[in-house]
Amino acid sequence: MRDPGLAGWLQLALTPGLGPSTIRNLLREHGLPQAVLGRKRSELARYVAAPALEALDSSAVRDAVARALDWAAQPGRCVLTLADEDYPRLLLEIADPPPLLYAQGRVELLQRPGLAIVGSRNASAQGERNAEEFAKALSSAGLTVISGLALGIDAAAHRGGLAGTGSTIAVLGTGIDLVYPQRNTGLAAEIAQRGLLLSEFALGTPAAAHNFPRRNRLISGLCRGCLVIEAALASGSLITARLAADQGREVFAVPGSIHSPLSKGCHSLIKSGAKLVECADDVLSELSGFRAAARADVADPVTPAAEAAGLLAFMGHDPVDVDALCERAGLSADQVSSELLRLELDGRVTALPGGLFQRLEKARGA
Repeated sequence: MRDPGLAGWLQLALTPGLGPSTIRNLLREHGLPQAVLGRKRSELARYVAAPALEALDSSAVRDAVARALDWAAQPGRCVLTLADEDYPRLLLEIADPPPLLYAQGRVELLQRPGLAIVGSRNASAQGERNAEEFAKALSSAGLTVISGLALGIDAAAHRGGLAGTGSTIAVLGTGIDLVYPQRNTGLAAEIAQRGLLLSEFALGTPAAAHNFPRRNRLISGLCRGCLVIEAALASGSLITARLAADQGREVFAVPGSIHSPLSKGCHSLIKSGAKLVECADDVLSELSGFRAAARADVADPVTPAAEAAGLLAFMGHDPVDVDALCERAGLSADQVSSELLRLELDGRVTALPGGLFQRLEKARGA
């Protein structure tokens, strides 16, 4: 049997022209949605523009409500409202909490301590590796990893979160019935099974540029802290980090090469007061009141001696070309190229545009 209370929430949320702020004003003035909808439309005109009032009782809104109720009736799915006990408490602290949330998966994750991990969509191989290893370590310590299902750092963070006990929450910038980008369809399905998909947007809402900044405030709002791994100066990840700071959350950033554009955003955050982190323990030690679980399943970091083996000892940490390596190591171009190929196959080196190569490392303590 359909919940008439939920239908009222959906009717308000799915009416064009009724934004979250207007809905909250109506709720403050008149009580729960059923009470709001029971008022004369002339009484609601104080808060609601005429086109929205006309749409409120339209067949289009009724059909949208029916579709949402049908969606929520399926196993593993629900719609959370501001009045529900399962609505995430941390979101009640932010300036603009959504009146309702579409959720698919493990709703209990919303009540557990979380850490946002965000960064560039065009991440380097090292950045993605760092994100996955940080996420796995932090998830294994008991934190739920929160990100936005984008390519690059987000996707790597979700994979790492799924590998630990804390799992992961993907906050979407589309309706929950869509996956964007489509390349993450398989990952989204895995998160729906073992983590949680979450969206404030109506079913069928496509990807639109203005929706992602709104999505970012939920990523930061749900977390205890926000970790940025690789971000350009104009990155949306910096928006998330600044929202986190405004919301009273801890902000962390992983430094990188001074020559990489993807390090500029992180360095800017560090200059502005974000905490520089090199390992998962740097994050855990800053989260007051959080007690890390045992992390016996986390792989040991590579020792310095192992890192220094072979050509890696001459590579440094910045991108380098074959000629420079020949000069540093005293080897021929053929010898260097052969060793680079072996290291690339071992996952210790990645090839970059312009004939450059860069070493890949495990995040220390992750």
